[in-house]
This record gives sequence, structure tokens and C-alpha cells, in this order.
Amino acid sequence: MATNRKLQLGVGDEAVKKATGKTWDQWIAALDKAGCRKMDHKQIVAVLHSKHKIGPWWGQMVTVGYEQATGLRAKHEKPGGFSVSASRTLAAPVGQVFDAFNDAKTRARWLGKAALTIRKATKNKSLRITWDADDTRVDVNFYAKGAAKSMVAVEHDKLPDAKSAAKMKAYWGKALDGLKATL
Repeated sequence: MATNRKLQLGVGDEAVKKATGKTWDQWIAALDKAGCRKMDHKQIVAVLHSKHKIGPWWGQMVTVGYEQATGLRAKHEKPGGFSVSASRTLAAPVGQVFDAFNDAKTRARWLGKAALTIRKATKNKSLRITWDADDTRVDVNFYAKGAAKSMVAVEHDKLPDAKSAAKMKAYWGKALDGLKATL
């Protein structure tokens, strides 16, 4: 069962047990016993903190894992909707990658006619974008990995459902591959 839990929850039993003293199955049993299936996210975190002395980071990790394993939360779901991410390391300076997103003509070469509004741009660091098609939010962060190498990370938030999340995850993966080929 641990392998399935790892595939489902993203963190294996060994890592969870090393950090918290319990495996996923043990956490699910303990949280079920505490009545957590009837609690919201904050209440479950509070149980982990007060009853099990789990710190903030692992408290969130165990809570999200529990919610996903028990059907209280779908994959990619957050309190404000669904969220997906994609990233690529590119053989290009961070300024060139930033410009490929920020400049409309350059962006059209690899992203096509996507309707978006850049709300805030911090040169070579980040872009905050509204995706006009559904008024969702896209955050793009840029990281220099050397003079001629960089990484771009895209997070698309506030998606309405799991189907939209899966669609946009595939979309951004393909789009970033297109960006990589363009540069």
C-alpha cells in the first residue's frame, strides 16, 4: 500500500516516518480516529500540532496528504481552487527568458495568441499575470543558473476544477517546451 500512497501523495512512507514518526497508513488511521474526516484543513493542522506535536511544514504536508488520500481534497486542489505548475531549465540567460515572456511579440512566437494581462513585472525576477480566458492567475518566476542558463517556473492558480487543472498542466508543459525550442 505504501507504493500507492507515494504515487498518490508524492512523499514516500520512509520520508514521512522519518520526519513524523508515522507512515501514511498510520497517519490516516490516527487522523480518522481523531474525527478529522469531519474537519476542515485548519482544524486538521491544529490536531497535528496539538495532539501529535507536528511542526508547521510537516503539518501542512500530512494534512494535504490525508485530505487527498481520504477524498477530502482532489489532486492540485487548494482552498482557492486548483493550482498547477511547470518548470524548465533553459540554455539561455535569465534576461532573455524574462523577455520571452514579457515582450508580446516574442511571447507570441512560442505561446501563440494567448490572451493575458501582465499585472506586475519585476525585471528578470517575476511576472504576475491574469489569464484573460477565465480570469485565473499565473505567476512566473525566473532564476539565473549561471551566465547562460536559467530556470523558469510557472504556477497557474484559481482554476475552477480538476479537468481545467489537468488541461492547463499539459498546456504549460507544452508551452515551456515551445519556449525552450524557440530560445
